[in-house]
Amino acid sequence: MAVEPAGRGPRVGLLGFFIESNRWAPAAVAEDFAQTLDLAGVALGQALQTPASRLLPDVLGFARAMTEMGPWTPVPLRMAACQPSGPVDHAFFAGFVADIERRLHAAGALDAVFISGHGAAITTAIDDPDAVLFERVREAVGQDVPVVAVLDLHANLSDRLTRPLSALIAYRSNPHVDLAERGEEAARHLRHLVDQSPGMVVHVKLPFVPASTTLLSAPGTPYRELLDEAARRVGHGTADAPPVQGLLNISLCAGFAHADAAGCGFSIAVSGLRDRVDALHAQAMAMAASVWAARHRFETRLTPLAEAVAAAADCGAGQGARMILADVADNPGGGAGGHTVTLMRALHEAGVRGALVAVFCDPSLAAESHARGRGAVFDATFNRVPAPPWAPTWSCCVRVMALADGEFVGRRGLLAGTRSSMGLTARLALGGTEGGVEVVVISQRQQLLDPAQLDGLDINLRNKVRTLVAKSRGHFRAAFEGFAPASRILEVDAPGLTTPNLSHLPWTRLPRPVHPLDEGVRWPADG
Repeated sequence: MAVEPAGRGPRVGLLGFFIESNRWAPAAVAEDFAQTLDLAGVALGQALQTPASRLLPDVLGFARAMTEMGPWTPVPLRMAACQPSGPVDHAFFAGFVADIERRLHAAGALDAVFISGHGAAITTAIDDPDAVLFERVREAVGQDVPVVAVLDLHANLSDRLTRPLSALIAYRSNPHVDLAERGEEAARHLRHLVDQSPGMVVHVKLPFVPASTTLLSAPGTPYRELLDEAARRVGHGTADAPPVQGLLNISLCAGFAHADAAGCGFSIAVSGLRDRVDALHAQAMAMAASVWAARHRFETRLTPLAEAVAAAADCGAGQGARMILADVADNPGGGAGGHTVTLMRALHEAGVRGALVAVFCDPSLAAESHARGRGAVFDATFNRVPAPPWAPTWSCCVRVMALADGEFVGRRGLLAGTRSSMGLTARLALGGTEGGVEVVVISQRQQLLDPAQLDGLDINLRNKVRTLVAKSRGHFRAAFEGFAPASRILEVDAPGLTTPNLSHLPWTRLPRPVHPLDEGVRWPADG
């Protein structure tokens, strides 16, 4: 949707830095950002006006809401985003921050700043780059200019990160389907802060690191109940306390444990007016107490590999409803390579029928498939480039069933309305025959998070696919809602870089002791 600012009203700087960093994944470099998103100045301003833009929906939602509320003047600075990866190359990050500072000073006086971020970055040199960026922005604009950020609910917050902000708005849905809404909320708060005061954020950290698979926000989940409580506190107060005047937002950021950084852990961030600091702090502590009391409900339950394969075999034989197997340990949305063969190979060797694996990242194999052409049968080598032990090389006869350029516009969930690319893409039938296990091979690493990724590959999800194997932690749930009942979605215990089995990881910087990795962890609210 095109945004047409009126060209008057508050001058708002627009910037963003978006990446989730996995300590053990390969580093993210400048080329990785360029492939996903890195726009500045005029080009960024043009992207605000472009339907199906590459910008994240929170940015578009913010701009749209600002326009609907009245005149404003956007000042596009720079936005960079990358698929979840390892630590960011520090030289790239340092250059990005210096560029933001230069653009801020060149922009002249601003009335406010909007930041589209993630909040779980690390670099090859430091563990809290988001805090460094926010500090530099604050130094550049001064203490009295509102700075409002939208972050992922997996952000790893710290006092240093929250201190420069006037308001912090985290996503409230997981899978993340509310980015545009959070951008709109950020616009409302920014308008309010421009009129009232610069605002502030109160932060409380808990010694609690939940696994990512426990953080779904569907009705009945512990995270949803806590998010609902936070919303009630902001909107209506609680049964024993009236609404707090000057309270803008309560965000619950459960963090991204695989960053293995000091900022990991469940955080509560309460945003409001500066003159209400005591009330904001009281709300933060009360909300933190509710989270701490619920910590034992965040339990990881994974399905053993053999059990998942047996269930898929029965499903392929027509027994029961369709099903989804989530290969959660190989989730590119958490920094994994999206190229483990363990589950795919087990399904093929078991003779499972009607299974589709999506999406498997192997640029070399995708290119070879395109070179050979549709209908070609050949011995394919998955992971021919040396890979880590959990993603070994595997060879199998395949038939090329369909080819595509990988360009798509998201329809549901995180990428709704956003233009993206998977690079050269191919659908291959393992064993060379249709109807068994098929795999969608892509060139640009990403998770399965939108049915649009399968467009152009002649895939009949409704009638031909009985078992969908999703290389994703959870975003597939929003994208493929209705494909399988909730009871038929299994999170599979297989090897990979994003395993939810946190006790299996080689922690070096995670604050300890921490629940659930350590026994007897206490928090001050325990008394």
